[in-house]
Amino acid sequence: MEEEKKNETEVLQEENTTKIIDKKLKKQEEKDSKKKIKILEQDLDTFNKKLLKMDKQLKELTKTIEAKDQELEILRKEKEENNKKIKEYDSKVKLSQAELVNYRKRKDEEVTNTLKYANKDLILELLPVVDNFERAIKEEDRGNEELSKFLSGFKMIYASLQMILKNYGVEEINRVGEIFDPNLEEALLTDRVEDQEDEIILEVLQKGYKLKDRVIRPASVKINQK
Repeated sequence: MEEEKKNETEVLQEENTTKIIDKKLKKQEEKDSKKKIKILEQDLDTFNKKLLKMDKQLKELTKTIEAKDQELEILRKEKEENNKKIKEYDSKVKLSQAELVNYRKRKDEEVTNTLKYANKDLILELLPVVDNFERAIKEEDRGNEELSKFLSGFKMIYASLQMILKNYGVEEINRVGEIFDPNLEEALLTDRVEDQEDEIILEVLQKGYKLKDRVIRPASVKINQK
């Protein structure tokens, strides 16, 4: 009996010991769990703080990117405006160059024409003199030796004048038998000749002249009109 009691007592003691140990272990586990939870909470708080900081940095970065995008847009517009101005300036330069080329061409033509027809006024003053010589040499000497010598001298002078005019590019306009051209002649008289074409030149009353390719004095003519 005593032995059995002893065994029961030992069993009870062991159970109590086990309970105590379990209780201690449970407390330790609770303590460890709380500690871990606290650490996790601290880690979570730290992570949240970092996350908030990163979110702030992200917002600042977003603002910076937006600001840079706005700057880029401004620069893009400025570039487009500058390209437009460059094209306008390029067009103006090309237009100015073209105008300068045309101006030079016009000036060259003016200078060329000035040089080409530089003697026009002098020649126009000589033409009445030539006309007088022509009228003089048409006179008959009527057997007068002195008049004959005089007219012979006139003919030499007239020939010299004709040579001078020819050397300066002066040509006579003498188109008897051809159709009247208002660019070359002016009709002072008309006649009616049945066997001639209408507006044909019947007679040159006064010779016309051209200086190179320009009419400086139209011929005065009589034309046929039916």
